[in-house]
Amino acid sequence: GSLWIAFPVVLVLIYMMLAGLFRSYLQPVVVMAAIPFGLLGAIVGHWITGNPITILSQIGFVALAGILVNDSLILVDFVNREQRLGIPLLHAIRDAASKRFRAIVLTSLTTFFGLIPIVLETSLQAQIVIPMAVSLAFGILFATVITLFLIPVLYLMLEDLKSLLRKVWRYILPNRGRQTEPRV
Repeated sequence: GSLWIAFPVVLVLIYMMLAGLFRSYLQPVVVMAAIPFGLLGAIVGHWITGNPITILSQIGFVALAGILVNDSLILVDFVNREQRLGIPLLHAIRDAASKRFRAIVLTSLTTFFGLIPIVLETSLQAQIVIPMAVSLAFGILFATVITLFLIPVLYLMLEDLKSLLRKVWRYILPNRGRQTEPRV
C-alpha cells in the first residue's frame, strides 16, 4: 500500500528537480511524458512473458520512471543548449534527435539485453527478481522508441503553446511594456 503513496511522491520530486534544472514549469512535463508509455511497455512485457505483476514489478515501475526521465532529459537538455547558442528551434530539435539517437538507443539496448538473462532465468533463487527485471526491460525498450518520437513533438507543441500564449497576452494587454503619456 505504501508504494501507491511513494510513486506519486517520487513523480513530484522528479518534477521539482527538473523544474529547478530547467527553470521552467512546462519542460519537466515534456521530459516526464515518457513515463506512462514506459509503464505501458512494462505491463505489456508482463503479459508477453506470462509473469504476474507483483510488488517487485511495481518497484520496477518506480525505478523505470527514473531511467525514462534520463533518456528524455538528454534530448531536452540538448535542445535547450542549442537554443542558447542561437540555433533555430526546429534545427535544434533535429540535431538533438539525430546526435543523441545513438546514445539513447545504445544505453537502452544494453540495459534491455543486460536484463534478459534475468528475465529468462529459471532457477528458484531468481524468481523473486524476475518481475522487476521484466518491468525494467520491457518498459525501457518500449519507451525508448516512444521517447525518440514523442519528446521532440511535445517540445515543438510546448513552444507553439508558449508562442500562442504570448500573442494572447499581448492582445489582452496591448500597452504592456510600453511607456504611454498620461492624458490631460
